[in-house]
Amino acid sequence: MNQVEPLRRPPRLAPGARVAVVAPSGPVPQDRLRAGLDVLRGWGLDPVVAPHVLDRHHRFDYLAGTDADRAADLQAAWCDPAVDAVICARGGYGVQRMTELLDWTAMRAAGPKVFVGFSDITALHEAFATRLGLVTLHGPMAAGLDFVKSTRAQDHLRATLFAPETVRVLTSGGTALVPGRARGVTLGGCLALLAAELGTPHARTSARGGLLCLEDVGEETYRLDRYLTQLLRAGLLDGVAGVLLGSWADCGPPDELRALFTDRLGGLGVPVAEEFGFGHCDGAMTVPFGVPAELDTEAGTLTLEHPALS
Repeated sequence: MNQVEPLRRPPRLAPGARVAVVAPSGPVPQDRLRAGLDVLRGWGLDPVVAPHVLDRHHRFDYLAGTDADRAADLQAAWCDPAVDAVICARGGYGVQRMTELLDWTAMRAAGPKVFVGFSDITALHEAFATRLGLVTLHGPMAAGLDFVKSTRAQDHLRATLFAPETVRVLTSGGTALVPGRARGVTLGGCLALLAAELGTPHARTSARGGLLCLEDVGEETYRLDRYLTQLLRAGLLDGVAGVLLGSWADCGPPDELRALFTDRLGGLGVPVAEEFGFGHCDGAMTVPFGVPAELDTEAGTLTLEHPALS
């Protein structure tokens, strides 16, 4: 029986660390990339931009260049011994088109390093967990508007990268949909991507024993219903220890969403926390995936058993 297990933690960053910025998904606005790079340099990091980050696909303008080029950028950055971390520029769509083009054997041999992203990058969080066995950071991206315009998001990511012991308790300020406490290993990401990944070679088949983090953006209530129902029907939620609900920006009305989450998740018999402050929202927290933690829905806290990075 599959169970979510703790993953290996990459080393934390230090001033002067080289950070590669890649674009595995959608096209990247140059002005926002420039602003994000300035933030990273202000932290004392040495950001390097992968060759195809500003590309656009010749036919599908929702892709940052060809599948082969996006995969080559990610693999080259990960396998470069001079690179300490890989931060995605933005989400959008496109990761699922290029994951089969990556040489996972070479990437595993390259050793652990920090990986940051969210939204469409959920597909890579899953792949890095199943193929590389590494803790990854569900956090803001270098050219994301929610990063370059939010000091709170910047500060939380910076603390996670440089001093992870200072952010072992993540506090939501939200409410408990289903009250209680639960212990488990963190995982998750964008709900639509988790549903779309089911059945692929890189996705988990079970969240048993896990604290599942879910969020999404721009989805109508019936679509979220469909994704949650798919996770339930596929058995992914069998034995899950607890659920954390992040942001649902530009989705359905709050009361309608709460009714949906109660209907689809309330029957699991596990603690469910609302409004946990990660995902597509202002000031989003960085949540490490693959770390043992305790969820207290009434206190609105997620307490990591140890720092996200070693």
